[in-house]
Amino acid sequence: MDYSQFLAMRQEIGVLIVFLLVFLYDTFMPRKALNATAGFATVLFAVFTVASFLWGDSGNVDAFAGMYVTSPVCSMIKNILNVGVLIVLIQSCRWANSEPMIMRRGEFYELLLVTLFGMYLMISARHFLLLVIGLESASLPLAAMVAFDKNRYESHEAAIKYMLTAVFSSAVFMMGLSFVYGLSGSLYFNDIALQLGTTANTMLVVALAFVIAGVGFKLSLVPFHLWTADVYQGAPTSVTSYLSVISKGAAAFAFLVILVQVFGQFYASAWEWMLYALIILTITIGNLFAIRQRNMKRFLAFSSISQAGYIMLGIVGCNEMGLAAMMYYILVYIFSNLAAFGVIGAIENKSGKVEMTDYNGLSKTNPWLAFAMTLAMFSLAGIPPFAGFFSKFFIFTSAINQGSVAIYVLVLIALINTIISLYYYLLVVKAMYISPEEPQIPTFRSACTERLGLWITVAGIIALGIVSFFYNTILEAANLAAL
Repeated sequence: MDYSQFLAMRQEIGVLIVFLLVFLYDTFMPRKALNATAGFATVLFAVFTVASFLWGDSGNVDAFAGMYVTSPVCSMIKNILNVGVLIVLIQSCRWANSEPMIMRRGEFYELLLVTLFGMYLMISARHFLLLVIGLESASLPLAAMVAFDKNRYESHEAAIKYMLTAVFSSAVFMMGLSFVYGLSGSLYFNDIALQLGTTANTMLVVALAFVIAGVGFKLSLVPFHLWTADVYQGAPTSVTSYLSVISKGAAAFAFLVILVQVFGQFYASAWEWMLYALIILTITIGNLFAIRQRNMKRFLAFSSISQAGYIMLGIVGCNEMGLAAMMYYILVYIFSNLAAFGVIGAIENKSGKVEMTDYNGLSKTNPWLAFAMTLAMFSLAGIPPFAGFFSKFFIFTSAINQGSVAIYVLVLIALINTIISLYYYLLVVKAMYISPEEPQIPTFRSACTERLGLWITVAGIIALGIVSFFYNTILEAANLAAL
């Protein structure tokens, strides 16, 4: 075995080094020094993130007989996830240093880094065995993270629901892979595409449906979404914010690679109609149920379900522009959603309030938090000139380029749902600025790390909406990708 192949896994090795350093610090440092665990892990990951942008791209390299592939596009999606993880770490410092977390804050960072390593493997996998290893490495530690607040019944319930759903979805996914292996005799993406030919049969359609169902769990696509709201509500807010954006980004890219590289030649005959149905159901049901929610974490759970449907529109394009639009959408979604969760986390850490009615009159007592939440809601809704408008514009444009009548109908339904989403996003803004009721949340000063996280997310929402450099860079990398 040529061990030099491991050098292609620069970012995977980097995140493992960060994991080991955090583990050693948490295990061997004296008790007084453990108060700096959150800061140590955050600074260490910030250094790793900067290094990944500077030296993480090792070019187009295949390793381990083609099971692992790295490319500029793979490196870029990993870097996008790194930005999101860094923001989550910054925003979670106060929670990690709170009294209930003192004895297990090290485990939080270690589990988080393990899940990130699994997501890296999902992104670079070109063999279903490696993909399954990455999928399980990303999923199982998340169950422990969801149950981190062990003194709350809701956290235990959320962890059980997440674990049971994860196990069931993995079983369905493995069943689909067994059918694929039986039809092709291989688990390599390229070999499967060659062996299956161009004629779809009943067994292939069933196998494809099982594979889509397995990955659909990670993305919270309807009807595989039933775990989402309960898990988001029961998990600690820092874990919920991580779960809502980072795992979705990795799963969306892996989903695109599977559908395009493995089953791309069956697009029109097998999975086009499946994807259209999933997108319509996901966007519509996510929007309709979000209107009914009054708990902010459940509200953002159904919002994230709807956003997953928009992300899937990038796969419909089946081209480089669709890939670039999907990656840009994920980047914008990271900043927008983490801005909303940053406000929710700051308020929950101070007052324990998470209901929408608690935000009545927030602009009078905490105008900066109300401003940040407003920008997040405007961006998630797609209101110009904020980043969310351009992410939706690019994702719709990439889908329409496919040119069929069905895609025009699909985009029209998505546009109508965008109008529906304006209503429930503006409900939050109405509560903060227009509600005549007395403010429920007193004036307070959030922690410096919480303010830093909000400043970063607000800057990202504004900058991604007015600076075209970001999208152009992603598009250039996507044009070099071999879809």
